[in-house]
Amino acid sequence: MFLKVLTVTEVNNYIKKVFDNDFILKNSKIKGELSNVKVHSSGHIYFSLKDEGGKINGIMFSNYAEDLKIIPEEGMQVVISGKISSYPKDGSYTIYAKEMEVEGVGELHKAFEKLKLDLMEEGLFEEKYKKSIPRYPGKIGVITSPTGAAIRDVINVSMRRNRKVDILIYPCLVQGVNAPQTIIQGIETLDSREDIDVILLCRGGGSIEELWAFNDKDLARAIFNCDTPIVSAVGHEVDFTISDFVADIRGATPSQGAEIIVPQLSDMEGFLRDSNDKLKTNITSYIRDKKSIISQNEERLKRYSPINKILQKKEKVEYLNKNLNIYIKHYVESRKRKVNSLIDLIEANSPMNIIKRGYSCIESDGKVISSIDTLKKKDNVKITLRDGSEYFSIKVRKE
Repeated sequence: MFLKVLTVTEVNNYIKKVFDNDFILKNSKIKGELSNVKVHSSGHIYFSLKDEGGKINGIMFSNYAEDLKIIPEEGMQVVISGKISSYPKDGSYTIYAKEMEVEGVGELHKAFEKLKLDLMEEGLFEEKYKKSIPRYPGKIGVITSPTGAAIRDVINVSMRRNRKVDILIYPCLVQGVNAPQTIIQGIETLDSREDIDVILLCRGGGSIEELWAFNDKDLARAIFNCDTPIVSAVGHEVDFTISDFVADIRGATPSQGAEIIVPQLSDMEGFLRDSNDKLKTNITSYIRDKKSIISQNEERLKRYSPINKILQKKEKVEYLNKNLNIYIKHYVESRKRKVNSLIDLIEANSPMNIIKRGYSCIESDGKVISSIDTLKKKDNVKITLRDGSEYFSIKVRKE
């Protein structure tokens, strides 16, 4: 029997034809555990599928990956639909996945509980890290699909409660392998804006696979690290995601999330009226208190003013001057009385007054002659009588 010698390329090409023409290999459905999962920047997903006895490499191109309802993770038990084909250049065979689903919902629940426990141990769910939602937000950021029912519910509820509310929508994917990254980008973008007071993260209801994008650990950390308060409103009331536990508050539905964030316009108007009244009262009280302080300071200033000191000193000087004048007046009058008394005494004893009574005064050389003996010795004397003085020559006559 003659056997043709084949080249390696010919063998690999032949094997590829066999793979491509085999009905089972072209329509394979394989279950196993995911490993070596890598999401390329192009959107392709590379992985290995293994069980206890073997392993097969696989790839899911981006056009199929966009429609995934789950996010492939290490150790996840999945069922993959696609075709198995050979790659002639290296002789390897690969499963080209078109669909991927978790092998039973139980596996997803296990993965959910494991991630929940890990993040809880890290402290991401602790109440002390929760931020309060502003009572009257200026602008609300909403991260969701621009075409889903969730955004319509949010807008309807918001407009019904308050038509003056300001909403900024950040469109993102809410399902599929690329969804967590677009949501994270939305959080980082809105958190960097100074005009956003609160963020609403929401999407409509769905199966656990459809909501799986909100059970991503990187997304959980992005929510935790966000400085702006976040409300998570994903799915229906019975649906819980990791983002609900990490967020500052949970809304059971997108509509309830909008009700939590958007205040009633009537409440805002009432708050403004009350604030205005309180402000007026506080301003009036403040002005009254300040006026009282000013009056007290004015009184204190008057009391300790230099002008008042000068006036006080002036009053004292005037008082002293008045007392001094009174004293001088009394002193002068006292002296005048004493002088008058002395004058009276002098006049009473004045030689002239004595002369007026019939006596005379004889002087010689300005000296009063009081002895007859002295008189005899003088030739000329001055004699003063009541009506005047004259000089006389003395001649002694013997009797």
